Amino acid sequence: MISFNKIFNKLNKQINRVMNSITINDKSFIVSGKKIVVKNGIVYVNGEKVKEGLSDDVKITFTGDLASLDCTSAIINGNVNGNVDCTFANINGNVSGNVVGTNINCGDVAGDVVSVKLKK
Repeated sequence: MISFNKIFNKLNKQINRVMNSITINDKSFIVSGKKIVVKNGIVYVNGEKVKEGLSDDVKITFTGDLASLDCTSAIINGNVNGNVDCTFANINGNVSGNVVGTNINCGDVAGDVVSVKLKK
């Protein structure tokens, strides 16, 4: 017989694979998407509005791997499995696509880099 704790732990691991945590200006949200866009003071995750009415200075922290990132400033705790277009980004992982930005700190980049300041 399988214990309740084993079932709970297995289910929790499966949920964590599809759900991610995003923090926008110190307020946390649980989201299921992996594509972040910040445009005109609105944060979208997979095309869905998560937060609106933000000023030009939006701070994002994301835990988990991303498909792509398009914003002004972000801290990512995971990989970006696509392109990054950001003014400032601290990516605690690798980028499998292209990187365009002013000040980017990340691991390995598989694509092209157009950046004023790239730290590895």
